[in-house]
Amino acid sequence: MPDLSRAASIEDLRRLAQRRLPRAMFDFIDGAAEDELTLRANREAFERLRLRPHVLVDVSAVDMTAEVLGATAPLPLAVSPTGMSGVAWPKAELEIARAAAKRGIPYTLATPACTSIEELAREVGDRLGGRLWFQLYVLRHPEIVEKLVARALAAGYEALVVTVDLAAGGKRERDARNGLAIPLRPNRTNLADLIAHPRWLAQMLLRGFPNFENLADLVEAKGRPGGIVAFVASETDSGFDAEKLARLRERWPKKLIVKGVQRGDDAGRAIAAGADAIIVSNHGGRQLDGARASLDALPEVVRAAGGRVPVLVDSGVRRGSDIVKARLLGAQAAMIGRATLYGAAACGEAGADRALAILTDELQRTMQLCGSRSMSELTEDLIAP
Repeated sequence: MPDLSRAASIEDLRRLAQRRLPRAMFDFIDGAAEDELTLRANREAFERLRLRPHVLVDVSAVDMTAEVLGATAPLPLAVSPTGMSGVAWPKAELEIARAAAKRGIPYTLATPACTSIEELAREVGDRLGGRLWFQLYVLRHPEIVEKLVARALAAGYEALVVTVDLAAGGKRERDARNGLAIPLRPNRTNLADLIAHPRWLAQMLLRGFPNFENLADLVEAKGRPGGIVAFVASETDSGFDAEKLARLRERWPKKLIVKGVQRGDDAGRAIAAGADAIIVSNHGGRQLDGARASLDALPEVVRAAGGRVPVLVDSGVRRGSDIVKARLLGAQAAMIGRATLYGAAACGEAGADRALAILTDELQRTMQLCGSRSMSELTEDLIAP
């Protein structure tokens, strides 16, 4: 097991994950669409934004608490959905959600998860009191969507996160070159690489290779190259529009979050259809390559929301200072996907917790160095012109 105390940053956890995982599994987590322009842009946007700190302020005590979707959280952070996370660590969703629950951070379960809606609710919601959101991929089969929504509601999930930037599957070239498929099958392309990572392989053989637990009994994917992966990619509802979102709103009585918005006018349509919150996101660069960075899109969406609903942002968050920058541009909270998944890939729940500990420490440190004692003191004048 790696010495997590020596992991000083999310990038350190990324390197540990890369060392432990076969190339195809790491590339699935780490990669993005086509030339990965948007993947890089997401980080560059945070790196471009400079801070203008206050000094001569007593920051011996810093309050990082913030409202996140109507409830108080210890910091303005939530965990984004990451599909097929079980390739990183068995039941990775469960491992990350446990770490998040113990720190009071909301966790979002993906539709193509390797842990079921019910198991996560039982193990994390019921036993740990974790805040759970369910991310819905809108498929062309209404009966599948209905069942997923009903299951999330019955299991007590706090919010439904509707992903709207998936009109077509992104062209992820690393996955194509690696011949990645679920269920995992050894082949000429990956066999040598799997054997070269015996600890990962032994763990998978012992605990079972991952599968899409929320879809396995709902879809017929036998005989398709890529199995359920190919099914999900080919069966997303490219006709999903504001009218269908409004109908979904009628069926979901709790908080409805719309994820994948990058424009102000689209934010307005989502709010008119009944959205309770907006997540500015480009899917971590995994869909449309060439889309602008989420942080760059954030101010436009915040202006369009006009305070009617909270706006969150994901894609590219790797530092506690990134959370500060997101707040300065109007986000209620930042969201992380790869950060905790790198941690889980390195060492399960302990690795995910290490990722959250790193970000928490960096957030506190950044606030102190900016002369800000609370979230209300993170004001726009801290952004350097």
